[in-house]
Amino acid sequence: MPNTLLQFKPKNQSPPQDQEKNVRNINAFVLIFFVIIIAAVLTYIVPAGEYDRVDKDGRTIVVPDSFHLTDSSPVGFFKIFTSIHTGMIQGAGIIFFVLMVGGSFGILKATGALDALILTISKKLANRELLLIPVLMLFFAAGGTLMGMAEETIIYIAIITPLAIALGFDAMVGFAIVSLGANIGFMSAIMNPFNVGVAQSIAELPTFSGIGLRLALLATFYIAGVLFVYRYAKKVKAQPELRFLGNFQKGNTIASDVKLETRHKWVLTVFLLNFVVLITGVLKFGWYITEIAGLFLLFGILIGIIGKLNPNKMADSFMDGAKEVIGGALIIGFAQAILVVFQDGKLMDSVLYYASSLLSQLSPALNAVGMFFVQLFLNFLVPSGSGQAALTMPIMAPLSDLVGVTRQTAVLAFQLGDGITNSIFPTAGVLIAGLAIAGIPFTKWFKWVLPFIFIEIGISVVFLLIAQAIHYGPF
Repeated sequence: MPNTLLQFKPKNQSPPQDQEKNVRNINAFVLIFFVIIIAAVLTYIVPAGEYDRVDKDGRTIVVPDSFHLTDSSPVGFFKIFTSIHTGMIQGAGIIFFVLMVGGSFGILKATGALDALILTISKKLANRELLLIPVLMLFFAAGGTLMGMAEETIIYIAIITPLAIALGFDAMVGFAIVSLGANIGFMSAIMNPFNVGVAQSIAELPTFSGIGLRLALLATFYIAGVLFVYRYAKKVKAQPELRFLGNFQKGNTIASDVKLETRHKWVLTVFLLNFVVLITGVLKFGWYITEIAGLFLLFGILIGIIGKLNPNKMADSFMDGAKEVIGGALIIGFAQAILVVFQDGKLMDSVLYYASSLLSQLSPALNAVGMFFVQLFLNFLVPSGSGQAALTMPIMAPLSDLVGVTRQTAVLAFQLGDGITNSIFPTAGVLIAGLAIAGIPFTKWFKWVLPFIFIEIGISVVFLLIAQAIHYGPF
């Protein structure tokens, strides 16, 4: 495959003096495997317990005050390894979604159309590159806050990351524009049906009520996010040697003589049509990853035909694209194994019970913040917005009544705790898959984004205290 900007798998050509530093960059697979071991050890320490569950409006939710201890169910040595296979099965939907989208982008890349488009855009944006950051982050924040954009970001990462590199930034900037932008919108959740919509339904609040404070929250997060990314982008644009990724991106270049030909324009027109169909399908017909994956495969084949690729070349390009994201796809299954261990050891409900019991001991002023940190931790185990809502809100909603916190504030604590750590926890499958596509090691991203995570936590605490002070409602 020719050496193009879109070869995301990085060629680490760091000088010898940097190799010692690279040793400290723990592979994400190693990190998650150690977490699986720790989770297994906890099944021998933490008492096993369960809540009763009922079906309500098509969702399985826990019954408050139904927690009871059960027989211990420790996870044995061999089950540590079988849990990974089980995790692969449970995460199969998103795993194969990533592979199919990656393969379809492989076909698109083989046509040369995306390279030509990126070069054309980079020339037209000469000396105005930084303006792209607030514009694109606003677009992704809108997608996150209105339609819960999450898995869809994987598609955009494959486009925006190489564009950022072509504009003189690095992969970190491109990935952050998409990932942080969408997540800022997702956790602010003005009208996100997948987190605040589900949580308010369980808490018996009017759908999407309390929108005013969430609008202010979105604006605050957006400004903070843009300033964080803009500041770094401006620095590395002026001094490339300050790039957080160092020499990690050598080889991600594009030939300066690539021209946007007529066939490229047709390919890109069909690719744009793909996004129109995608948005229509998601908003009108409730499409999810199965339909989106099928759509990208269909349009990948159409693009290959228009780009004059023969069937064998299309198949080879599809496999090349899938190879580039195989690491991110596999690690989704590894991360899912952590949840498998907690479920098999019957620890999930125990963790929720002891956390909620601790909250009941706090003063009313601190309860909202305490709920936030509980949700923050639980998101490591349940990185699904609707899944975490179904698990926690049946407990948190009545608990909030008892400790002097409005239910709307409890929902706010949930959406913030659920959202922030989607940008940093290795159990967040979309994050890991996106990093694989962008060619960014998880540990490097973790170090880079950690200061912003603390900023987001600080903003969240302030807004939760405001919500508590104004009795954020209607109730």
